[in-house]
Amino acid sequence: MSAVGMIVLVGCADVAPPRSGSINTPAASGTPAIGELIGQGTVLQKDNEPPQFCLGGVAESYPPQCTGPVLRGWDWSTVDQFESASGVTWGAYAVQGTWDGSEFTRTGDPIPLSLYDTMPFVDPRLAEGSTGDGDEHQLTSIQAELSAARQPDVLESWISNGFLVITVPFDDGAIQQSLDEQYGQNLIIVQSVLRPAP
Repeated sequence: MSAVGMIVLVGCADVAPPRSGSINTPAASGTPAIGELIGQGTVLQKDNEPPQFCLGGVAESYPPQCTGPVLRGWDWSTVDQFESASGVTWGAYAVQGTWDGSEFTRTGDPIPLSLYDTMPFVDPRLAEGSTGDGDEHQLTSIQAELSAARQPDVLESWISNGFLVITVPFDDGAIQQSLDEQYGQNLIIVQSVLRPAP
């Protein structure tokens, strides 16, 4: 993953009304994790603001622009491979820490992504030959509906083989269950960007 990348835009279409008049989905940012997690993303700090751990898309600008949860315990003097321009400091890292539901606290030594040997993650629900039950129009409508509601905290989303795939900071299963109950099984795949640390 590079320090800069394209923002994934949510598609628009004729939006079906919410199934129950509102999106009854727990906020992704509200689910704390038990144990330590590891995430890959851009750490970005503007002036004297707290650093952020950008887990989704990063705007291709100089300096780059992105948002993410506050990253506690970060110290630029202890890491390599970062840049600074116009009051912004940033770099791309794998960071291990704890997630309290809204903020990420570093516990391990960050590793620049250029040196990080990541293991590819393949969701078994997207394995070759697997297909979801959704059609393009239905999934695009759900995608736009979730984007407008801003619940859960969707970082990126795309349609693949009959599924709407969404990434969130962390899900312990509650977000997946809630969306399955609201929209039906085999339509939406929720993937956590923060994963259990090895």
